[in-house]
Amino acid sequence: MNLASHIDHTILKADCRLQDIEQVCKEAALHGFAAVCVPPFYVKPAADLLEGSKVKVATVIGFPMGYAPTPAKVEEIKRAIDDGADELEAVVNFCAVKNSNWNFVANDIDSMATATHLKGKTIKIILETSLLTEEETRRLCKMAQESHAEFIKICTGFNGQEATVEAVQLIKSIVGNKVKIITFGGIQTKVDAEHFINAGAHRVGISAGVALK
Repeated sequence: MNLASHIDHTILKADCRLQDIEQVCKEAALHGFAAVCVPPFYVKPAADLLEGSKVKVATVIGFPMGYAPTPAKVEEIKRAIDDGADELEAVVNFCAVKNSNWNFVANDIDSMATATHLKGKTIKIILETSLLTEEETRRLCKMAQESHAEFIKICTGFNGQEATVEAVQLIKSIVGNKVKIITFGGIQTKVDAEHFINAGAHRVGISAGVALK
């Protein structure tokens, strides 16, 4: 297995510095990772550093809580794309989910996906499966699929929970091959990463990708 091509090399620490971003981009280009995922503040320098490489630049939208107003998320997407982002990782509005305001949730997801796709870029809808019931997960997966999202991401990694193989298997059973799956967290070794991929994940988000090589 070419594990490197499945890795999203991720740095989203609140206090990360430009030199940290430079290191992550250097490692991603050297090892042939699929993407780097950086805070919106660092999208432009990351895009500049990776210009000419095959590594995609990803960033987060409405992160990590997801409850920013939809227009604010859309503007975040537009700015990130202008700065050079290839992939947008957008968090769903969990408050709306927990209030069963499904029309709002559907519009939120579709608006973010539309803003991304109008610019020819890729959107990853971030769930937080540890906060969701199975029924909520199923509804969100269907909405992501209907919005033509390219990826569903299991979790943010910022609510004390990590992705599980069981969550990957559940989402895979819902979307099949129509939407790709990304994990985050829960990976310490190459074997861990391979378990997630064998369960149906297309990519694994990890901050220690080099250690798995």
